[in-house]
Amino acid sequence: MSVIKQGSLLLPAPAKDEWSSYQMGRFLQGVEQKTGRNFADYEEAWQWSVDNLEQFWAEVWNHFDIISHTPYTQVLADDTMPGAKWFPGATINYAEHIVRALNRRSNDVMVKSRSQTNGSVDWTGGRLLEEITRIQQGLIRNGIKRGDRVAGYLPNIPQTLAAYLATTAMGAIWCSIAPEMGPKSVLDRISQLEPALLIAIDGYRWGKRDLSREDDLARIREFLPATKTVLLPYLDENATAPAGAELYADFTRDQADIVIEPVPFDHPLTVLFSSGTTGKPKAIVHSHGGLLLEHFKAMGLHFGMNEADTAFWFTTTGWMVWTLSVSTLLVGAAIVLEDGDPNWPGLDGEWSQWSILAQTEATYLGTGAAYLAACAHAGLEPGKKWDLSRVREIQCSGSPLAADVAGWVYEAVNPNVLLAPTSGGTDICAAFIGASPLTAVHAGEMSCRPLGVSVESWDPEGQPIRGAAGELVATKPMPSMPVFFWGDENYERYRNSYFGAYEGVWRHGDWLIHTERNSWVITGRSDATLNRGGVRLGTAEFYAVLDGLKDVQDSMVLHFEDGGGMGKLVLLAEAAPGRDEQELEALIRSTLRKELSPRHVPDYVVFVPSIPRNPTGKRLEIPLKRLIQGAVTGEVIDLGIVLRPDDVNDTVQRVNRVLEAAG
Repeated sequence: MSVIKQGSLLLPAPAKDEWSSYQMGRFLQGVEQKTGRNFADYEEAWQWSVDNLEQFWAEVWNHFDIISHTPYTQVLADDTMPGAKWFPGATINYAEHIVRALNRRSNDVMVKSRSQTNGSVDWTGGRLLEEITRIQQGLIRNGIKRGDRVAGYLPNIPQTLAAYLATTAMGAIWCSIAPEMGPKSVLDRISQLEPALLIAIDGYRWGKRDLSREDDLARIREFLPATKTVLLPYLDENATAPAGAELYADFTRDQADIVIEPVPFDHPLTVLFSSGTTGKPKAIVHSHGGLLLEHFKAMGLHFGMNEADTAFWFTTTGWMVWTLSVSTLLVGAAIVLEDGDPNWPGLDGEWSQWSILAQTEATYLGTGAAYLAACAHAGLEPGKKWDLSRVREIQCSGSPLAADVAGWVYEAVNPNVLLAPTSGGTDICAAFIGASPLTAVHAGEMSCRPLGVSVESWDPEGQPIRGAAGELVATKPMPSMPVFFWGDENYERYRNSYFGAYEGVWRHGDWLIHTERNSWVITGRSDATLNRGGVRLGTAEFYAVLDGLKDVQDSMVLHFEDGGGMGKLVLLAEAAPGRDEQELEALIRSTLRKELSPRHVPDYVVFVPSIPRNPTGKRLEIPLKRLIQGAVTGEVIDLGIVLRPDDVNDTVQRVNRVLEAAG
């Protein structure tokens, strides 16, 4: 892997006269014609979009032909945060727009499912519509109505997709929990909602292992006695329903016309849960209208998807990316679903993301930055092993993408791809910073602020800064900001989560740098910042360097304060198999000193079996630090969201031994 410096130009922006080749370009040219403006570049178009929020979102509404059963009276009736009121008067339904696209493509394959449990399945648009209607009939027989909650303890398979759309088309509220989560993790989340019905599987296959969920499901049902249960046999097609539950085949035995329930713009669509790394998971409620408009904008403009595309998003059903991925169908693009271990039998094996991408002839990949880094450090050349020539865009998220890894994508995957590092969150189920087809790609940086998203980097006094890390803030409302947290009376937890630092301004909790190139860099969580003797160090600075060392498979930096002094800086590292740890420690120290500064050199390097990350690839720095300091596991971290939970205790013990020896 060649050395690529941060900021190196990897893909130039198209000239203004090429804009008409892109859907976003055509959209903006239409705005120019209506307004008499002439945008010199994307940045001018972005500025117009945030200065004229009402006109911009009205244009998005019209461009994507939003189906409204009653008209809106105003685009933005109240721009106060929290509590902005979007499109009052309108009655819509998110799922109805996907139904419209499926009807248009009823004979085309719209879902390509690849499962280690039951193999490959392709569904046409008509087949998906049929499953939606069958599930709706089962919901109706069970008394499910508008506003009721339906939970899915389900993997990333077509039936889950159909259940989400069937539920929300009726005005009921959906939530997904990935089956790899244990009973406590599941109950910490869905018990807040008191679901009327739960659809669950009996088990699944992960690589070579068959994992039953029958005992876990029994424990979940014990604590939700009022919740009806539907069992979908998945691991064992002959599985029988437990007492009091209904088999999926019986639940879906009837078929009828699809039911669409028009609801207000801000009616709850789905509940997403925060990771639960710093307390009880927040039940974040997203609305029909908010996700409909944000996702149409993302899919149709920023990602440029249309009916010629097939999009593969690697995700579990408990991640916000799953909810985002379903919106691929809004614009008539097909979707790829994968369920199983993507590293089996290896990073470049038959179940790798690259293999699935090639098998399904996908044109778009949504993946994790950590996955790209792992492939780069392993020296893989997926563009040579598989035909990836159809892939036109790769979006990555979950953690910052190192410059060297960005360069590797162009060298080893596809030199013509648009690489789109993105940062958003479960909180908005959309992006704060990302990419567009009209902006250049620079290594290790994000290209732009999305249209209609008023993001800035602020200093502690609330002033925009450039060239240095500041707080990522949103100064104006977005349609997809949560309507509320479930069970959060008086919006107290909501306000404390986002609006405690700056009055009326969303503070997300990330350090953000606005570069001289007008690009953007996330340097870590602002609540995980290291302060060594009064000098603030962003964790992403370390990772940008360490991710370029091929023998460091993963890393995490922690700072233990000592009351105002330098404190203890501890670097956790996962070494490549067979690598001499003493030599690697010397290389780590010399590289950090050379590339960053002497202040970045850790006091201690601790080699650990793995770095704790959640399913999105985010390092769990704060929870691990609290565990090392003596906190109780269940109070600061939910092991159900850790990718390798069995390693956590070992890691804590290793760090504690080093710190105790140091005094």
